[in-house]
Amino acid sequence: MSDDARTALHAAWDDMIRSLERARDAIDQPERMPPPQSDRNLAEGYRYLMGFVHAAVERAFHEDPHFPFVRHALQLVNKGTIDNSDAIYFVAPIDGRETYRLRGRAAAARGRKPPHYLIFEATDGCMAGDSGSLAELRPGVKARMGTLDSSALQVEPDGSFEILLAPERPAGHTGNFLPTFRRVKRPNPDDPDAPLERYACHLSGRQLFYDWEHEDPCPLTLECERHAGRAPAPLSSADAALALRRLGELVRGPMAFWNQFYTVLLETYGKRDGEAGEPYMPRNAFNAVSRASGATGGGQATNLYAGGVFELAPDEALIVENDVRVAPQFFGLQLANLWGESLDFANHQSSLNGFQSQPDADGVVRYVVAHRDPGVPNWLDTTGQREGFQTLRWSYSETPPEDRWPRVRARKVGLAEVRSQLPAGTRRVEPEERARQIRVRQAHVRRRYRVF
Repeated sequence: MSDDARTALHAAWDDMIRSLERARDAIDQPERMPPPQSDRNLAEGYRYLMGFVHAAVERAFHEDPHFPFVRHALQLVNKGTIDNSDAIYFVAPIDGRETYRLRGRAAAARGRKPPHYLIFEATDGCMAGDSGSLAELRPGVKARMGTLDSSALQVEPDGSFEILLAPERPAGHTGNFLPTFRRVKRPNPDDPDAPLERYACHLSGRQLFYDWEHEDPCPLTLECERHAGRAPAPLSSADAALALRRLGELVRGPMAFWNQFYTVLLETYGKRDGEAGEPYMPRNAFNAVSRASGATGGGQATNLYAGGVFELAPDEALIVENDVRVAPQFFGLQLANLWGESLDFANHQSSLNGFQSQPDADGVVRYVVAHRDPGVPNWLDTTGQREGFQTLRWSYSETPPEDRWPRVRARKVGLAEVRSQLPAGTRRVEPEERARQIRVRQAHVRRRYRVF
């Protein structure tokens, strides 16, 4: 080994550490817009940062679009982005000029079911937050080439399926297809002279679960046809130096971006610079239902969203009414801390989806967000967080007209008043039933994220 290689790797390591130190400053330096300081917020902030470190190791050293593997984009060890507690988020690097085959198998064991909803997307542009700047949300920076969800997915009788990914569908091909090429109308503002012909660099998607007791994850494999049977070149010192620097930036960038996103764009802590009006994420309320949009961080292509911030004293509760007028493939309410990490959904009932929720006689699902169990079916546990994000999601393969979108209302009440504020006949949930619900959640999460 040459001294030049050793020197270059030491320098790259030092650059990585400097990037990690800048990422760390996003936890507690006011100018970096972190959540309010508290013992729990600080502790969870360091955990949040190390989640980006975990993901960055995989991405910097092990991503190769010619020899890809499908990995967890978010999971128990790296939550964030106000993630959906009902979802496996997956991603793989691709080169949209190549041809790929994605293979999967729905649950085949007797008595088991596949995920309730699957969606696959091919996109170009950095992953959300990588740039470290809200400028990545400008129109034209990112592009979606194609989407395929459960409603159109062709599955064999044995539960297996295959999706072809390529710039164009081959002549005579009638199976599942996801395009990786698109000619866009708007140039990339960061590179106005770049061609309008764009190719995907990521395959991503979600597996959404409804019946946590009986649904199992769907294993996925991805193969680049031209490189099947070959081997990648060995890692060089130059490759390692690039990866070390990239690792640091893949932590620094998202830590900076998401703090800005929550504070500036979502107005989590109120309007800035003396502006009047209601913040985008209102307290103990929800903003207007809207489509997934690059201007608000992207999200699942088939989703409608509504969000806000809960802020509750120990003796207070928030009643949330979800009036669904056109049945979606999926809906759910999830809670998260102010770093955007979903609350502990394995050991607490901090989320409820459409299968787990119990509607009232009028069809409205009424949730109760509270620190302590009020003994009602649709309780969401804050896990002791005084404030945090609350997000409603509805997934539609075909989005209904706006006048048929869900309606959401919320009101804060005293914890002791909860039962009197709900419809007569709301049944009581005893501790034994709640404990069983938690056992189901724990078992499902163990299955969802098992390694083998």
